[in-house]
Amino acid sequence: MIYSRPELSGVNFLHFKDILLADFGIRISYSALSSILKNAGFESPKKKKIRHRTHRRKRKPHPGQLIQIDATPYEWFGGTIRYALHGAIDDATGQVVGLFMTQNECLYGYLETMRQCCSDFGIPQTVYSDNHTIFRSPKTDKLSVDELSAGKTLHLTQFGRSLHELGIDLIFAKTPQAKGRIERLWATLQSRLPVEFAKRGITTVSEANRFLETEYRKLFNQRFAVEPEAESIFVPATKDLNLDSILCVKHTRKTDAAGTFSFKNRCFQILDEGFPSSMPAVRLPF
Repeated sequence: MIYSRPELSGVNFLHFKDILLADFGIRISYSALSSILKNAGFESPKKKKIRHRTHRRKRKPHPGQLIQIDATPYEWFGGTIRYALHGAIDDATGQVVGLFMTQNECLYGYLETMRQCCSDFGIPQTVYSDNHTIFRSPKTDKLSVDELSAGKTLHLTQFGRSLHELGIDLIFAKTPQAKGRIERLWATLQSRLPVEFAKRGITTVSEANRFLETEYRKLFNQRFAVEPEAESIFVPATKDLNLDSILCVKHTRKTDAAGTFSFKNRCFQILDEGFPSSMPAVRLPF
């Protein structure tokens, strides 16, 4: 029986219905499939529960108006080892505009997720995140009245600076429930992705990222995305826009009279005599 295959262990009935159609050309209603499997002694790992629904915020009308971004750790390849999946979802359509996996939640994962979004869909108007220090300085809102009066400001985080350069507004959610769109996305992906990885023999982060970007995002969006109420306001990334020079880590240093500067406890010297005294931003590899 197809449902008993090891790679389909843990698949819920609705996902199994999609697999039957996509992989085997078998079209069957959910109720009929559920009856067959239950009569055979199987129970869906993800049962539908009757619950009182709370009011959900209405979707934004325009694609690109609001992108929710977050990361979740999970045992994506089975076993006990968790990896962090970074994701971004469009509020208007429910389209996943970026997915990238790393060992832990990190700046690199979020920058790569935004690169996918900007390259494949365009530059959004606003990004909605939690209060992780990757997005927001822990000193935010802690400046005294005297410091504010003196014009003191806080430096943006590397992620905040990247979005500022792209002209994207960054706003912060106070609770997980405030960004429910992406929280529900995690529940769906945690149910479906491990099965998709097992079907394809994917067991490494690099293999997973290749599958997520080249295949899975498109498959997911075809299955779950909805039609927007209004036209898209994603701004296409122009050919002369170098995303790699924006979605990166930048540091600024100044040279002394001898043309040297320090970085990470190391000293560097500029040999070009015509080099300006103020160092430009230096891009570092991750």
